[in-house]
Amino acid sequence: MTVQEKVTAGVTVPDTKLATEATELVRDTTSDLIYHHSRRVYWFGSLQGRNRGLSFDPELLYIGAMFHDLGLGEAHRGSGRRFEVDSADEARRFLQGHGVPEDSIRRVWTAIALHTTPGIPEFMEPEVALVTAGVEYDVLGIGYADIGEAARAEITALHPRPDFKRRILQAFTEGIAPRPETTFGNVKADVLEHFVPGFIRGDFVEVIQSSPWPE
Repeated sequence: MTVQEKVTAGVTVPDTKLATEATELVRDTTSDLIYHHSRRVYWFGSLQGRNRGLSFDPELLYIGAMFHDLGLGEAHRGSGRRFEVDSADEARRFLQGHGVPEDSIRRVWTAIALHTTPGIPEFMEPEVALVTAGVEYDVLGIGYADIGEAARAEITALHPRPDFKRRILQAFTEGIAPRPETTFGNVKADVLEHFVPGFIRGDFVEVIQSSPWPE
């Protein structure tokens, strides 16, 4: 028996067993910071979907939002893989365990894997586009004026973001610093460059120039 969540800013969490179990899993295995951030990503992504006139599956968007940062957790820090891939694989295992169709699993996996890769998700399936839109709204403030002040206030009252900028940057640093090589070519190199003394970001030009090709 699922518990119906209240409507907030015109959006509610899907009233399904899958969504309920996803909520419980993320609540039990992540920090308050990541839990509240992930929930806000769903709300902001949903509202941006309405703003853009997109038809999306709320349940798939919710799973993508809730799982998108699981790979930052301590259990994954030695994987040697991008945290986005670890997060996406956690979602895949969860969905496979619930018998979700493979096409739906692929959408969620892709949405999570690409959520820190700007310029691509917006041209893909709505669920892929909107996980990124929710993340960009909550973390970067992209499209901030697209959602009204009253809706923002409702969402942040339900899922507060005290000292969020500092705390999310700390979570990124802690989750990625053990695998700095995974930041090559992506925005998380900026995080380590700011917060990890001695970090040297990979240089695309240098990689080309020092490759084994003679010319």
